[in-house]
Amino acid sequence: MAQDFYIHPDNPQPRLIKQAVMFIRDGGVMAYPTDSAYALGCHIGDKAAMERLVRLRELDDRHNFTLLCRDLSDIATYAKVDNATYRLLKTHTPGAYTFILTATSEVPKRLQPKRKTIGIRVPDHAICQALLAELGEPLLTTTLQLPGESEPLNDPEQIREVLGSRLDLIIDGGFGTLEPTTVIDLSEGNPVILREGRGDPAPFR
Repeated sequence: MAQDFYIHPDNPQPRLIKQAVMFIRDGGVMAYPTDSAYALGCHIGDKAAMERLVRLRELDDRHNFTLLCRDLSDIATYAKVDNATYRLLKTHTPGAYTFILTATSEVPKRLQPKRKTIGIRVPDHAICQALLAELGEPLLTTTLQLPGESEPLNDPEQIREVLGSRLDLIIDGGFGTLEPTTVIDLSEGNPVILREGRGDPAPFR
């Protein structure tokens, strides 16, 4: 069964954040809260953990994984952006958006075998920010939306009941929303809204 940490959503306990990051570095898969829906996350470099995410969500090789980043400092490492795109990202991060960008060679090929893009997300959530600060690198992530469901899971107790035996860690930060992020494709320059969610899509129309 998964370890279960209650972490305060506004003032995350440093001791629990350190322990959670140890799970990530040891190849663990976790459920955690964000500024939109709950998500699943693991270490970007761990192939076995990524494969567990794929099995949990029954994803195909067309799925666009997302890198959860603390700020825009990781952008140049993992994505190609021009000055105009960078200004747009700076204006709308942190926030409940996922931006699809052209990937650099630093992105492991297994994350996007049939694509040349990668999702980038900078969350406006204290637990996420604390995890990323302690980890010191992006987190591989995907919305906690199970096969056949129209909405993501948002109740930590339900997550325990449904996935407790298949996860290593569940971070309980209280109820999440039922809205995933708004997804904006910037890979071709002009913004294209791929999914409307919690982030206001109006600035990208």
